[in-house]
Amino acid sequence: TAISYQSESVKKAISGFLINLVEAVAIVIVVLMLFMGFRSSLIIGFILILTIFATFILMKINAVSLERISLGALIIALGMLVDNAIVVIDGMSAKIKQGIGRKEAAIAVVKQTAIPLLGATAVAILAFAAIGTSKDSTGEYCKSLYQVILYSLSMSWVTAVTVTPLLGVMFLKPSDKNRSQSSEDQENRFFKLYRTGLKTCIRFKWVTALIVVVLFVISLKGFGNVSKSFFPDSTRPQFMVGFWLPQGSHINETRDTAAQIESYLQSREDVNHVTTLIGKGALRFMLTYSPELENPAYVQFLVDVDDYRLIDGMMQEVNTYLFDHFPEGRVKIEKFVLGSGGPKVELRIIGPDADILREISSTVTSIMDDTGMATSLSNDWEQRVKSIRVVLADEQANLNGITKPDVAKVLKGAFESGRVVGLFRDQDEFLPIYIRAQEEERINVESIKNLQIWSPKASRMIPLRQVVKGFETVFEDEIIWRLNRMRTLTVKCDPKFGVMTSTLQAALMEPVEKLELPTGYHVEWGGELENSAEAQASLFGLLPIVGLVIVVLVVSLFNAIKQPLIILLCVPLALIGVTAGLLGTSQPFGFMAILGFLSLSGMLIKNAIVLIDEINLQINEGKDKFTAVMDSGVSRLTPVMMAASTTALGMIPLVLDAFFVSMAVTIISGLVFASVLTMFFVPVLYTLFFKINATNRGSVK
Repeated sequence: TAISYQSESVKKAISGFLINLVEAVAIVIVVLMLFMGFRSSLIIGFILILTIFATFILMKINAVSLERISLGALIIALGMLVDNAIVVIDGMSAKIKQGIGRKEAAIAVVKQTAIPLLGATAVAILAFAAIGTSKDSTGEYCKSLYQVILYSLSMSWVTAVTVTPLLGVMFLKPSDKNRSQSSEDQENRFFKLYRTGLKTCIRFKWVTALIVVVLFVISLKGFGNVSKSFFPDSTRPQFMVGFWLPQGSHINETRDTAAQIESYLQSREDVNHVTTLIGKGALRFMLTYSPELENPAYVQFLVDVDDYRLIDGMMQEVNTYLFDHFPEGRVKIEKFVLGSGGPKVELRIIGPDADILREISSTVTSIMDDTGMATSLSNDWEQRVKSIRVVLADEQANLNGITKPDVAKVLKGAFESGRVVGLFRDQDEFLPIYIRAQEEERINVESIKNLQIWSPKASRMIPLRQVVKGFETVFEDEIIWRLNRMRTLTVKCDPKFGVMTSTLQAALMEPVEKLELPTGYHVEWGGELENSAEAQASLFGLLPIVGLVIVVLVVSLFNAIKQPLIILLCVPLALIGVTAGLLGTSQPFGFMAILGFLSLSGMLIKNAIVLIDEINLQINEGKDKFTAVMDSGVSRLTPVMMAASTTALGMIPLVLDAFFVSMAVTIISGLVFASVLTMFFVPVLYTLFFKINATNRGSVK
């Protein structure tokens, strides 16, 4: 019976994402048609499709597969892909309206914008460089995100300075009325409204700056209320039920219990199929599935359903049923995840003595239970099991030439799976030959006294009782884990249904940290907290290098300090929109949201670079400084708003995807505010830094 048709899952996921990509492209083109006219939008739409196909070619050359991450990256990049072409086409249209020839307009625009656009594009790419060069498992999982961003944005710049001006020369005409008169009047009113708003902000520049700072402080405080997570759950219509009988249970008992649970699961109308795995987990049939190690007391069920949205309710019902009908066992029900899996909360207790480790784990388990938010409480040593220990009579054993390994072999052959005494060759395979006692003797522990053992001195078999003092029953650890050669007992739990992992983790941190541990013992947090910390450490460990490269790049573009400082001061302010978006949609700030914020930062820097470059250009051409700031804002308004609109609306398909929803919300909400930030606050900061008022003239130094 098939457990998982991976090929079908891949086909379904890829086809769904391709539909999302087509929808996003269509949304972008429609938005362009509404605001830029028919000819301009067709040119930019063609450039967008050309860039996407060029990206596919580069992906093929560099062996980047089509999968959830790479296709999602294309959707993320859509708005940025059209930004370069928008700048060129909008600049050409403006010059053509001024009476400049199409060819001369193309040359002038490309000459003016090529280097700033190259620098801005490089910054946008560098925003993802940290994840692309991360060496941890999360970086490996998301590596194709950076690769696709690199290929697509690079090609967008190449096409923007080559094919785009060529098409502009061919199809943009001075007499072409791309917009109706009412549309132009509406646009003029929009520009006038923007001029009025910008002039007011600059007039009251200190008040404007104060308002932005206050909003930023409020957003910082509000960000503390945003829930945290690592990776979201999958939308796979299948979930896992893990069940542990008390450690030491026989495999036959496990099999009987598994049959009863399987019968219940299959009797449910909302279940399509149940796969039962006894004694261990399945083969690793997908990246995020971690199979359980061999354990006779363990059974796992893979439960298939029609709709993944039913899983949350089903998990609660199944958990309640198993708790009521099989109280002797331990249950862990979980969904598949996108990214790193495993228990959500883990605490490793490290020290030399097993008894003390178990005492500490018992205290920690009580703390977890007392929160009222934890479920699936367990530890990886499981319960101690009852064992019969043979006490060897050394003198009698020496007289008969019997050693402890000899006794161990006899016991293994009598009560365990048997011991290997030879090999049977079947063509090219070797099959082990086991010797062991009959079943009625193996299940009767009383027969241990009558076991026969070979005595080399007597040259015959003698009863085992002749060389032992007695038999004692003890409870011992069947499973012992070590970390860095130190005994390590890990206590695990998951949040109850509806409880965020970050909430449970926060409730546990303080009481656990207050525990007074004996000398030589310490605890370490694992689980999602550790995975997230490692991923973020790998990501943020590279950010200083990436940030330094971005700073050097921006400084080299302007050959100055003040302009880059204005741009970099605006980046953290994007948190205002991000916080509002995440709180408004109840989305957690996880790893993908972090990537969304990095992407947002790249877009903000890119737009600010082109805006400030335009201001510098107009001032150096001799225009009044205040007028240059106002005119530059107006000239960049359409490209910035178009890029923001296309990016935000193009993200809509990703809002419906469980993996990308937090990233999409981060980019959409952040970009809306970041666009306002670029068009209003960047000019305000510019006037503050250069002390510009309505009477200033001259070049910016």
